[in-house]
Amino acid sequence: MRARVPVWRTYGARRRCRTGRRVSRKVFAPAPPAQHNPRMEPTTLTTERLVLRPFVPEDAAEVYAACQDPEIQRWNEVPSPYTRAHADTWVHETVPAGWRGDTAYSFAVRLGPQGPLVAALGVHPRGESVFEVGFWAVAEHRGRGYVAEALGAAARWAFTELGAGRLEWRAEPDNAASRAVAEKAGFRMEGILRAGIRHRGTLRDCRVGALLPSDLDLPPHLPYLPARPDAGPAVSGTP
Repeated sequence: MRARVPVWRTYGARRRCRTGRRVSRKVFAPAPPAQHNPRMEPTTLTTERLVLRPFVPEDAAEVYAACQDPEIQRWNEVPSPYTRAHADTWVHETVPAGWRGDTAYSFAVRLGPQGPLVAALGVHPRGESVFEVGFWAVAEHRGRGYVAEALGAAARWAFTELGAGRLEWRAEPDNAASRAVAEKAGFRMEGILRAGIRHRGTLRDCRVGALLPSDLDLPPHLPYLPARPDAGPAVSGTP
């Protein structure tokens, strides 16, 4: 698969606002489209410290051990209690099916090629040009910036290879640790969505944050025209 050409331009767009004065806005123009395989092949990403690759059967024991953590079960849609059979199904069936069907791109995040599992990260299609990210960190590897580092790599990959125009992060309002990771990776908080996530059979309010290609100085695959400064908040609620 070939990456999109890393070129972007801004053009001044002049419009008349409600007061009658003319204002300028930036229009982020797309890079030339790239030819690419409609099916995303399993991909390995690397950062300075980490290797992100699809889960494999050999990861089952570490996934099972990590998901015994009450915090992972509290905030993530994983079975509770979490059994070894759940981990086996995840690595043998769920992850490969997601990659084959382009419905979920799940990465095991490791500390180097032969290092321990430190996190899990997923990128999920949520509509035209919109993808949602999700993640959890292994308890003993938290607080070292691994997830934010992995999220940055996955975001760049999603923008350049998947053609994402917007990445979303969602979490319950009390999940401060997840919000801190998202903000460290560059996501901008946009507000509260009522009944924005489903967890343990209930719909719950959530915070939503977003990352755009232009936030990382990358070209969008479609033109992006931001709202006028006086247009008001995009999402109602308390940020």
